[in-house]
Amino acid sequence: MTQLNSSPKPSAINLVFVAFVAVAIIFAAYTNKMEAVTKASFESAKTAVGLAIDLIGVMALWLGLVRVLEAGGLMYTLAKYLKPLMARLFPDVPPTHPAMGAMILNISANMLGLGNAATPFGIKAMFELNKINPFKGTATNAMCLFLAINTSSIALFPLGVIGVRAAANSSDPAGIWLPTLLATLCSTVVGVAVALWLGKRSKKSGELKSPEPELLDVDNNLAAEGEESEVVEEPDYSHLLYPAGTISKLVAWLFMLGFIGSWVYGVVRAGNIGGFFNQDFLSHWLMPALMLSIIAYGVGRGVKIYEAVTEGAKQGFDIAIRIIPFLVAILVAIGMFRASGAMDAIANILNPITSLIQLPAEVLPMALIRPLSGGGALGIMSELVEKAPDSYSAFVASTMMGSTETTFYVLAVYFGAAGITRIRHALVAALLADATGLIAACFLSSIFWNLG
Repeated sequence: MTQLNSSPKPSAINLVFVAFVAVAIIFAAYTNKMEAVTKASFESAKTAVGLAIDLIGVMALWLGLVRVLEAGGLMYTLAKYLKPLMARLFPDVPPTHPAMGAMILNISANMLGLGNAATPFGIKAMFELNKINPFKGTATNAMCLFLAINTSSIALFPLGVIGVRAAANSSDPAGIWLPTLLATLCSTVVGVAVALWLGKRSKKSGELKSPEPELLDVDNNLAAEGEESEVVEEPDYSHLLYPAGTISKLVAWLFMLGFIGSWVYGVVRAGNIGGFFNQDFLSHWLMPALMLSIIAYGVGRGVKIYEAVTEGAKQGFDIAIRIIPFLVAILVAIGMFRASGAMDAIANILNPITSLIQLPAEVLPMALIRPLSGGGALGIMSELVEKAPDSYSAFVASTMMGSTETTFYVLAVYFGAAGITRIRHALVAALLADATGLIAACFLSSIFWNLG
C-alpha cells in the first residue's frame, strides 16, 4: 500500500510552535522584554501541568458516564434514524455496505460528544470506503463528504467543554450548550453543501479520470503500512451488561418522572417557565439533568453503571496524562509570544477584522491553533477559563472549542488509514466548515452573552 511520504515534511503544528517561540524571542529582544519572556516560559510550563491535573477528574467523570451510553447502545439507536439520510447523501455507497454502517456510527458518536469512540469507527469507515474506491490513493466524493461531515459534526452534548467550565467554578458552565449546537449546525450545512457542490463539479470535469498523486502534508501522519491496513474492531461491552427486565425499566422511568416532577415544581415556584429556563435550568440544572438521564438510560438498558463509569474513568485519566507534554509545549510558546508583546501587536493589526466577528484578542491564538491541534486548543481554552471562568473571552473560547474540529489531524488519521495521498476537495470543504463554525461561534456567543 502506498505510504504517505518516505521523508515527511515538518508538520503544521511544528511550524506554528517554531514560529511562536522564535518570533517571541526576536520581538522581545527589540522591545526589551526578554526578562518577561524568560519568566513566562517557566510560569507557562507550571500552568500547563496544573491544568492537566485539574482536567484529570473532569475527564475521568465524563468519560465514565460516556461509557454508560456506549455500553447501552445509544449510538446504534441514533444510527437507525440516520440511515435514510445517509443513503441520500452517499448514493455511491451501497446501503448495506459495511462502510455505511461505520460512517453512521462515527457520526452518531460525534453528535453525542463521544470523540474517542468516533475515531475507531471513522478509521473503519474510511478503510471500507477504500475497498469500493476505483482510484486507489485518491479520495472519492464519498470520502470527501464524510470528512466534511466529520469535521463539522453537530454537537448535541459538548460534555468535555462543559466539564472544564464546571471544574473552573463557572457560574453557568452549560451556558455554551445552545450557541455551540447552533454553530455546529451552521458549520455542518456549509461543509455538506461545499463537499456536494465540489463533488458534482469534479464529476462534470472528469477529475477522477487521471489522478495524479499528491502528498498530504498534515500532522500525525500514519505512514507505517501496518497501521494503514489495520482493521478496527467494534468494541465489546458485554461484560458491562446484564439482562434488563421490567424492574430495571420501571426504575429508569421513575428516575425521569421524579426529575420531571421536580422541574415542574421549579417552574411553579419561579412563577414563569421562561425565567426558570434561562436563570436556573441552563445555569444549574442542565448538568445534573444530563447525568441523571445517562444513569436512567443505563439502568433501563441493563448497564452495570458503576463498572461502566469506573472503566471509562480510567480512559479519562490516561488521556489527561498523555496531553501534558503537548500542553507544556503549546502553552510555553503562547506564553512567551504573549509576554514579548508580539500578541498585542498582532491583535492591534487584526483588531478591525476580529472586532467584526466579535473575537476577543486573547482568543485569537486558540482560533489559529484549533484546526491543527485539539490538545493545544484545549490548553489555551482551559487557561482562559481557569483565569476568568465567567468572562466573555472564556465564553467565546468554550463555544469555539465545541463548535470546531482538529481538521488536519482528522484528515491525516482517516486518510492515512486508507493510504489516501490525493485528498482532492476534502481539505477545502473541511476548512470552510471549520471557519463557518468559528465565525458562527463568535456571533452566537455575543448574542447569548448579552441575553445572559
